[in-house]
Amino acid sequence: MILDRIFYTLSRRWLLFLNLLVAIYVGLPMLAPVLMNAGLTGPASLLYRAYSPMCHQLASRSFFLFGEQPAYPRAIAGSDLTPIEDYMPGIPEFAGASADPEQWSTFLLPARVFRGNEQMGYKMALCQRDISIYLSLLIGGLIYGVLRRRGPVRPLPFWVFVIVGLGPIALDGFSQLFSQLFIGLGLDTLAQLVPLRESSPLLRSLTGAILGLSLVWLLYPRLDEQFTATANDIGRRLAAREMGGVESGDRRLGDFEIDETLNPPTS
Repeated sequence: MILDRIFYTLSRRWLLFLNLLVAIYVGLPMLAPVLMNAGLTGPASLLYRAYSPMCHQLASRSFFLFGEQPAYPRAIAGSDLTPIEDYMPGIPEFAGASADPEQWSTFLLPARVFRGNEQMGYKMALCQRDISIYLSLLIGGLIYGVLRRRGPVRPLPFWVFVIVGLGPIALDGFSQLFSQLFIGLGLDTLAQLVPLRESSPLLRSLTGAILGLSLVWLLYPRLDEQFTATANDIGRRLAAREMGGVESGDRRLGDFEIDETLNPPTS
């Protein structure tokens, strides 16, 4: 009975709980630079280490707070922001790193370790693309919560998700990855096919946001249908137990709401 009530609540309020989880997940990386700026390096380090397995945390691909710029991309990214190469001579972590983009392997570890300083500010614990993905999931989830009050929301077809949601981020990410990988491995023929490039903060954020919003419209309507059907089934069982078997077709059975707008699965 207790488990049924728990699952009933989770099924009825799944969007609220999911939005809260996403908000916490994307909010904690933003808290890390706030803690660093406040001198609370211990708690900040815990956040950086906690998110490290989920993200490369490269300084050149992360947003910064409390510094001269919101981001410090590589020079080859073509951004109007001052590139990180201009700051590297004064950063101890980059003492052994090369500013040459073709020597990117010497740049990776220092860029991952460097968390910021008073001049540049402090980086978030997730990269620009990841922040954009999860922030868009949260925003999209809030928008979905408003729209579904007007009636069922049609899910995004999977083929549209592949083209619109995955296409831009895959093209941007893989072209960057392979261009740097081919250079690093000395594969000159392949390197000529995929010229060396680095994505800009704007492009990272845009492709991440597109993926996040696409995921909401691909998954949330389908999740909504399944959770509503589950809540209806559990609600009928709980109401029948408490009221001695009231007809399950009623709109409200005791304290349990039955949503008839979505047909539960027959199997």
